[in-house]
Amino acid sequence: MAKEKASMTIQAGSGAKKGYVVAGAILKCNCGTQPTRLKRPLSHGVYIKDKAQMNVGDHEPGVHISGFGNCFSPANPAVQNSQMVDIFGVKKAPCVPVILRPWIGGKQDVLVEGQPALLEHCTNACLYCGAITIENDGQNLD
Repeated sequence: MAKEKASMTIQAGSGAKKGYVVAGAILKCNCGTQPTRLKRPLSHGVYIKDKAQMNVGDHEPGVHISGFGNCFSPANPAVQNSQMVDIFGVKKAPCVPVILRPWIGGKQDVLVEGQPALLEHCTNACLYCGAITIENDGQNLD
């Protein structure tokens, strides 16, 4: 009796990106006018391509996350009270993000200084209804 070989087709996965995030990653807020970079003042001691690896706890405004240019969220009191209006009549104010919780979706089985590693598909939110995403994990950026 002859053995038959099974034929297998290998296809690319369709899952979300899962690159580890490092200092310098590019962040975007859907209520901000420009992207910003994720910062790490002191390394956790873990590096990827000579860049500090980030964890889900790296979410503090002013420390890890700077403003996203101008904010145009109507939920933001600074926008409500602003006199700055763009050419389309949209009120804006300088972005000062208010982020109260760690990133969602970290890699639970890879800990960086005791917290889940931050992955490119992780998300966060600003108190003023901004959805914050990671546009680039930073590994190949200067």
